Amino acid sequence: MEAITVVDSVKTIDWNKCNLCLECARVCPSKAIEQVGKYMTVEEVVAEAESDRLFYHNSGGGVTFSGGEPLLQWEFVREVAAQCKSHGIHTALDTSGYVRWDTMEKVLEYIDLVLYDIKNMDSQKHEEWTGVSNALILDNAARTASKVRTWIRVPLMPGYNDSESDLNRLAEFSARLGVEKVSLLPYHRWGEQKYGRLGMGYTLEEVEPPTDEHVQWAKEIVESHGIGITTGR
Repeated sequence: MEAITVVDSVKTIDWNKCNLCLECARVCPSKAIEQVGKYMTVEEVVAEAESDRLFYHNSGGGVTFSGGEPLLQWEFVREVAAQCKSHGIHTALDTSGYVRWDTMEKVLEYIDLVLYDIKNMDSQKHEEWTGVSNALILDNAARTASKVRTWIRVPLMPGYNDSESDLNRLAEFSARLGVEKVSLLPYHRWGEQKYGRLGMGYTLEEVEPPTDEHVQWAKEIVESHGIGITTGR
C-alpha cells in the first residue's frame, strides 16, 4: 500500500497506511528511511551471542534482554536465555516487571541478573503517567529480588519522581528488598528525533533534563540509606 504522501513538495509517511513491508527502506536512495531491526530465530540469536564469547570472557559480560519490554515475547526470551546458559553465557533481563508472576518466574529460571525498572513508588502518580498501577510491578520486584541478583533502575524525571519524598520511598523499598544497587538514570531528550521520524508528537518538550547538581543531590539521598548507587552521569 502506498504510504508516502506529498504536502507542499515535502514527502512524509502516512503511518495509518504503513503495513511494515519495508519496501520504502529498501529503495530509499538517501537512506532517509532505514530498517533498524529484523526477525531472527532462537538459533540465530544464540549463534550471534556465541560469536562474542571471547569478549564476555574478558569483560565479565554476557547477554542482556532489553527492549521495549522483552517479556512481551517471554517464550522467545526464555528459550534464548536457556540456550545461552547451556553455553555458559551470563544472562541479564532488563524489565519493567509488568507481567504475570507465573510468566516472569519461567524466564527468571535462566536469568543471572535482573535490571528492574521502577518509575514511581506512588501508585496514583504511576497510573497517571503510565496508564497502569504499580502494584503488580512492586510485588514482582519483591519476588524477583528474593530469587535473582537484582539492580533497581530509575529514570529520574523532573517533577515526577525526583522529590526528596520520592527518593526516600524508593531507597527504603530497595533496602527492604536487599537489592545490590540502585541506578539513577537522568531524563534526556535523545529519543525526541525518533518521535518525529515516526510521525508522533513529543509530549515532554517542556521538561528540562536534571542538572548535575540535582542528580548528585538525589544520589546522596538514596545513598544515605546504605544502598550502592550509580548514576547515568
